[in-house]
Amino acid sequence: MPEHKLQRELIELAGASRDELIEHWRRLTRREPPRYASIDLLRRASAYAMQEREFGGLPQSVKRQLQAAARGETLMKRIGSIRIKPGARLLREWHGTTHEVIVTENGYVWEGHTYKSLSAVAQAISGVKWNGPRFFGIAKERGNTNG
Repeated sequence: MPEHKLQRELIELAGASRDELIEHWRRLTRREPPRYASIDLLRRASAYAMQEREFGGLPQSVKRQLQAAARGETLMKRIGSIRIKPGARLLREWHGTTHEVIVTENGYVWEGHTYKSLSAVAQAISGVKWNGPRFFGIAKERGNTNG
C-alpha cells in the first residue's frame, strides 16, 4: 500500500462513526472488539493495525519487554543467554586500569557516555573491535566444553 493511500485511510478513520470503526476493527483483526471499547480506542487500535500492516510490527524482543513491563516486572537486558538488570555494574581490567560500565535501560554507560552495545564500549576501551560480552567475560569462549 503506497504511503499516500495509508494517509488517506488514516484521515478517513479520523471521521469514522463507532459502527464504522467496529467494522474496520473486525476486518483488520478478524476478531470482535472489546465490548465497551471507546471510540478513541477503536480509532487508535485500527490506526496502529493499519500502520503495522504497512510497515511491519514490533520485534519479538520489544513485545516481550512490553509484556514484562505490563506484568510489573523489572526490564532486564539479555546479553547472550544471561539476563542483567539495569543498574548492574560490569568491571573489566584493561592494561592496568579497571573500567566500570553501568547497565541502563537505554544502553551502557562508561565514563559518562552512553553506548548502545557492550561491543561499542569494548571498542572505546581497547581501541579495536571486540565482542562486547566476551570482552567483559559474560559470554562463553568458543569451543569451551567445560560448562
